[in-house]
Amino acid sequence: MKGTIFMENLSLFLKDNKVKKENAFFPATSSLLAPDGSPLLWEVRAISTSEDEAVREECMIYDATHSRFRLDASRYMAKIAALAVVSPNLYNANLQNSYDVSTPEDLIRELIDNPHEYQAFVRFVLQFGENSASINEKVESAKN
Repeated sequence: MKGTIFMENLSLFLKDNKVKKENAFFPATSSLLAPDGSPLLWEVRAISTSEDEAVREECMIYDATHSRFRLDASRYMAKIAALAVVSPNLYNANLQNSYDVSTPEDLIRELIDNPHEYQAFVRFVLQFGENSASINEKVESAKN
C-alpha cells in the first residue's frame, strides 16, 4: 500500500516538511478605501488548530436552562476573525482609540460595521484554512 511506505519514513512528517499556508488578502469592507477608490485589502492568516481550540474553549458559556455548555458563536466568530487579521493591526492603541474601543474584537466590528460585510469576512476567515478537497476525498486519494 502506498500510504504504508510513507508511514515508515518518519522524516516526512517533520515540521520542516510541512507546507505553510500563505496569507491571503480580502477587501473586508467597502467603507474603507485606498486613495484610488478601491477597497483596502486586509491581510489574513490561517488560524491553527491549537488557536481555534483555545478560542472555542474561551467562548464556551454555561446554559443553566439546559444544564450544559454551549458555544457563544457571536463571540467566537469575532475572536477568530480578529486573531486572523495581520493587517490592519487590530491591537494598535491609536486605531482602537479612533473608534473608541479597547479590544480587537470590538474594533473589527467597528471597522466592518455593515453586517453583511462582517459575515462575509468571518466566513472567509473560517474557510481560509480549508482546502478544496474534503477529508474523505483525501482518504480515498491516499488509499489509491
